[in-house]
Amino acid sequence: MKQKILIVIAVLIFTAGLVGTVLVLSAPKKQTVNIKSGGKVLYTLDLENEKDRTFDVKTDDGVNTIEIKDGKIRVKEADCPDKTCVRMGWLESSAMPIVCLPHDLVIEFVDGDGGVDAISE
Repeated sequence: MKQKILIVIAVLIFTAGLVGTVLVLSAPKKQTVNIKSGGKVLYTLDLENEKDRTFDVKTDDGVNTIEIKDGKIRVKEADCPDKTCVRMGWLESSAMPIVCLPHDLVIEFVDGDGGVDAISE
């Protein structure tokens, strides 16, 4: 009896994981990002409609060079000491924003209403 219950629970967990994976993979890809510093939105960009370009974001603590290319965004250069934001590479997931702690800079995907994506909240 215990073995049957364990099998049913295992099948339910597997099915839930499979359904969750399908929902996440079939969700429309977010293309709108916010660039924030000090909790304030400096830029809201639709990567689908942005031309390839590089620009500087200056904060009270330093400068980050942002690159947009082929509908993707990253921190190309930064004058912070650890350069973690540069090593993070291209922004790919709403679950993992690009963050520069020394400059208090965050680049993250947002939903269609301009709010933070539900996964990030």
